[in-house]
Amino acid sequence: MRRDGADVGWSLVVPLKPLVRAKSRLSRATGEEFRPRLALAFALDTVTAALACEDVRDVAVVTDDRLAAEQLAAVGARIVPDTPGRGLNAALAHGAHAVRARRPGAPVAALNADLPALRPAELELVLRSASLFPRAFLADAADIGTTLLTATSGRELEPAFGGASRARHLASGAREITGPHAPSVRRDVDTGEDLLAALALGVGPHTALQTPGLGPVAAVQEGSKRLPPPQVRASGA
Repeated sequence: MRRDGADVGWSLVVPLKPLVRAKSRLSRATGEEFRPRLALAFALDTVTAALACEDVRDVAVVTDDRLAAEQLAAVGARIVPDTPGRGLNAALAHGAHAVRARRPGAPVAALNADLPALRPAELELVLRSASLFPRAFLADAADIGTTLLTATSGRELEPAFGGASRARHLASGAREITGPHAPSVRRDVDTGEDLLAALALGVGPHTALQTPGLGPVAAVQEGSKRLPPPQVRASGA
């Protein structure tokens, strides 16, 4: 799939909570003051990398956060207000509907907003594997959750994210993608240990600006000590 008109390309739907509530588990490692800025940095790096993927035509971010909407629109995302306001899966279904209201035949993928190490080439490998099946998903690095769920043209997304979503997506009939080596697409960030693992992979520029001096460093046990505070910039980028 290419964005030059030869094929329709994937439309990605990325959900993002209001920043005051996003990545709440991360505050134990980084401090509450920095958590919203890190959540925004993760989303900016995720969307920027996704838009650089050859097989991605566009990215729709479902959010009601004004600051996040402004900055994500500036890097090329389409902003879809979270009008259902009923949680993650309702937001994803709403975003997929908004995409197909414009492009009825679009293949759609739900992508986590917390993939700061995302590499376009690895995302391309995963999407090309996913295109072989009506619905498919990629498990997170812990093999418990899900970072990507896809639905080809004419199929509903049927998202079941949250907690042990890998098992729910398997039970729903979605095919698990296991072939491509794509650690950056599986590395979501919920805890301090997750952040250190993402830093070891190599994060995007927005996250790097917020985390000078943190990585790569030895992992710490969650809750055993707090990571050094990230440097904060007023722009959040």
